[in-house]
Amino acid sequence: MAKEGAEKADETEQMIEKEGGKEAAEGSGGGSSLRAGDTKEMRAVLLSGFGGLNKLRVSKKVMPEPQEGELKIRVKACGLNFIDLMVRQGNIDNPPKTPLVPGFECSGIIEALGDSVAGFEIGDRVMAFVNYNAWAEVVCTPVEFVYKIPDDMSFSEAAAFPMNFVTAYMMLFEVANLREGMSVLVHSAGGGVGQAVAQLCSTIPGVTVFGTASSFKHEAIKDSVTHLFDRNADYVQEVKRISAEGVDIVLDCLCGENTGKGLSLLKPLGTYILYGSSNMVTGETKSFFSFAKSWWQVEKVNPIKLYEENKVIAGFSLLNLLFKQGRSGLIKGIMDKLITLYNEKKIKPLVDSLWALEEVKEAMQRIHDRGNIGKLILDVEKAPTPLMANDSTETSEAGEEEEDHEGDNENKERMPFIQ
Repeated sequence: MAKEGAEKADETEQMIEKEGGKEAAEGSGGGSSLRAGDTKEMRAVLLSGFGGLNKLRVSKKVMPEPQEGELKIRVKACGLNFIDLMVRQGNIDNPPKTPLVPGFECSGIIEALGDSVAGFEIGDRVMAFVNYNAWAEVVCTPVEFVYKIPDDMSFSEAAAFPMNFVTAYMMLFEVANLREGMSVLVHSAGGGVGQAVAQLCSTIPGVTVFGTASSFKHEAIKDSVTHLFDRNADYVQEVKRISAEGVDIVLDCLCGENTGKGLSLLKPLGTYILYGSSNMVTGETKSFFSFAKSWWQVEKVNPIKLYEENKVIAGFSLLNLLFKQGRSGLIKGIMDKLITLYNEKKIKPLVDSLWALEEVKEAMQRIHDRGNIGKLILDVEKAPTPLMANDSTETSEAGEEEEDHEGDNENKERMPFIQ
């Protein structure tokens, strides 16, 4: 551990010295009216417009500088989530204007501090939430969205940690009040959130976890859940065969017809939580038909029926909680608890595979195909595979993991786990 810490410290010092030397060289050019910071550029993934994979490219952008209350982070790794696919398609409420840099979480090393920042130092290893702009070599984000990385956590693990584990923890413990002896049904059990849910449930005695996943994932995740079903099977009957009353908590990232099925499985005083709508994503671009079909299949909830059956229905959006509803203090407390669980070796992010920025199209296609087990990570320092890089790179600036909807593919190959 001491050796690893020394190596990380050396790496940080070398990087800062390198950047400092670059600034000095640029600043000694005499006669230039521009500051060095004004001319620095970085690589970033750019979404030029909403649509298919061809809307993504790696471009040069002006490097941001921290404003008051912000930290500047030299990014090492970025998390790739299903919500990023929906953003690319424009399949979200009030989508932002394009062009934009996607991504909501990253990990890296603090390179500069804005005014009024306390509690962090240059060189600190951190993970962070970012309101877009995460898929870049450098990001700036408010200090309240930044958290120090445990000493033995890698950058790829850190980039896989915030979104998945905070989402899972909030739903289980803050919304549904998970307690000893309860039962949970989670869809997409092989994805990043699904695996986080399974790990957190294992920290409470006597919790039974029912999970659905494509059959080709079952061997890899069978030990993480109590009962595992094929996503194409009649899981309602399978659950009731084991537990006639149903379950205490349903975590649904699919929506559509699964909403009614989830509500039907709830025990009295049970809680159904919707935290995604991946059933709306079928093709490469936004589909009005898929949207309409998913909306039409959602069971219309009768409040009187909820009252009579003693059932609770809820929704959860971590990004809205952070960036629109101002609950960063709450999330900070949750992150502290999660880091403690990590240090106690009770939870650990599951990384599916690492991809270069230039391979973002292929990485996103893997999520679309529901081929990942755990989290996909964009590794900023990874060299791209030549055949992948050519289609995703430009030299100038330009304008919670789900399951198969096309049926299972028993022969689908996946990249090996990154240890």
